Amino acid sequence: MTPSVRWAFGSFFFLYFAYVGLVSPYASLFFVDQGFNVIQISVLMSMLQITRIIGPFSWGWLSDYLSNRIGIIRFCACLASVTFLAIFYLHSYIAFFVWMFVLHTILSSLMPLGESATVHALYKDNSFDKRYGRLRLWGSLGFIAMVLFAGELFQRKSIELYPIVGSVVLLLLAMVTFRLHEPKVQRHKMVKGELLSVLLNPDVRWFLVSGFFMIFAHAALYVFYSLYLTKLGYNKFQIGLFWALGVSAEVIFFYFQSKVLSRLQPEIVLQASFGVGVLRFILIAFFPLTWVLIIAQVMHAGTFAAHHSAATKLLQRWFTGPLQARGQALMATVSYGLGGTLGGLCSGWIWDLAQPRDVFVMSAFACGLAGMAIQKLRPQDPVHKPIASH
Repeated sequence: MTPSVRWAFGSFFFLYFAYVGLVSPYASLFFVDQGFNVIQISVLMSMLQITRIIGPFSWGWLSDYLSNRIGIIRFCACLASVTFLAIFYLHSYIAFFVWMFVLHTILSSLMPLGESATVHALYKDNSFDKRYGRLRLWGSLGFIAMVLFAGELFQRKSIELYPIVGSVVLLLLAMVTFRLHEPKVQRHKMVKGELLSVLLNPDVRWFLVSGFFMIFAHAALYVFYSLYLTKLGYNKFQIGLFWALGVSAEVIFFYFQSKVLSRLQPEIVLQASFGVGVLRFILIAFFPLTWVLIIAQVMHAGTFAAHHSAATKLLQRWFTGPLQARGQALMATVSYGLGGTLGGLCSGWIWDLAQPRDVFVMSAFACGLAGMAIQKLRPQDPVHKPIASH
């Protein structure tokens, strides 16, 4: 992978997660400004997860069928940038509902296909352990930059600028995709049942179960952590610092990822990540002191960054060649789609019926289940190495 291509992939991650850093904290505020109530806003925001249940796998299947990941990434990025512009003409709740569903179904393609293209290019160069984390950390930097920039902008001006910021980010993202390149993907005839044969491998099923429970656990963090901190008496600026600390820890892990994954098998890293997750959520639930919460946020390096890197590497053991994009998409569907949606729903139910801390007790329990699932993986032959994608 040449320096210019690495720059393009780094920019792709930066801009995609800059968009995430705009939508996740601020879309709900924009919808409030539009006059929608809490229930209507929760339904609109749920589109971010619901579209990940079907969208990624559908796009992944099309990518493997056409053997043209980059082409689909460009098409979807351009289509998303055009679709986002409709926000300037929307007024009714139904219109916003349809818009959120269509827009994020399109955007649900970008990360699994972008990840698989990146992995393919790095495995061709035998540089996954060395380069992946340093490319992926640009996504974390993009998220931090947008959260801070948009927060300051909307505070000084108005949330009415939200559509303009979103339009600019997605336009830049579409432009960057035309600089993306990956080694030629050999065209394979798709064989009926080949994906099913991989899914019949019990190791694959246990791996997907572990991913489901890990993102199920984190759904509580993404949905209720800010509200939890508010109940503890922290102001908005302090809450923003807690979030920035967590993502900064994630950046540091991605930078030094090669030193970890070159020495440890990915399933060992996953097991450690689940253990850190149990400890992290117990600390948040039962020891909500400032210095303890700071330590818990630093643990985001283990519960997100280490988990994501190791899971991405482990996928290459089973989903290679014509299955690669569908493997990435399947992971996104099972974990972020199903796990994220159900985790958010269960968190809301527990938040209403019990104490707020019990939401994070549930998360600790889910991390424990993820650890039990990954322990079911059979020991790998030490001479076995993942097969690079074609």
